[in-house]
Amino acid sequence: MTFADRHEAGRKLAEKLLSFQDRDPVVLALPRGGVPVGYEIARALSAPLDLVLVRKLGAPGQPELAIGAIALGIKPEIVTDQNLIAELGVTSTELAAIQARELQELGRRRERYCAHRPPVPLAGRTAILVDDGIATGATMRAALRATRAAAPAHLVLAVPVAPPETLTELAEEADEIVCLERPRRFFAVGQFYRSFSQLEDQEVLDLLNRARLPPTGRAQ
Repeated sequence: MTFADRHEAGRKLAEKLLSFQDRDPVVLALPRGGVPVGYEIARALSAPLDLVLVRKLGAPGQPELAIGAIALGIKPEIVTDQNLIAELGVTSTELAAIQARELQELGRRRERYCAHRPPVPLAGRTAILVDDGIATGATMRAALRATRAAAPAHLVLAVPVAPPETLTELAEEADEIVCLERPRRFFAVGQFYRSFSQLEDQEVLDLLNRARLPPTGRAQ
């Protein structure tokens, strides 16, 4: 399956999540790409939309290669791939510098996206954690752990597409996984979208604002 864009993926995913509508759901999106997906799900479930702020820890000189991830929660949740770190020869000093840089960016995003939005309480509720797709799973693992620390009654991982081996590795972190496509030939999340442009901060803010409107006032 190829999705037209993130909004279409969110609408299709929402159809598989309607059973959670009466279970006090909160939709949590990973910015930026997960926000349009999460917006459509929150709209379909009449649920609040919030964010889990998470950043990949990129290898020195290879920023696209994830050696871990860091998520903001009750405390920063850090996940690292120790085998890859050892293989690349990343020193503890380099790793600390990478973590500090990404924490600074997470702080910037929190100020930008959440300055006037208190976090939605998760304790005892159904938390549905959403992104536009998963590749290696490092950022999602950190996000799941940060969400789990907020004590939801049920933690659902929901994504349009992810490789089956990654979902198997993440199964221990979530109570339930909902995924539309689990292709074995997987190169990148973007290959499953016809439109996969990078979102800007203002687009994230616009969707968060629209999600707060009552159903009759939401733009289509």
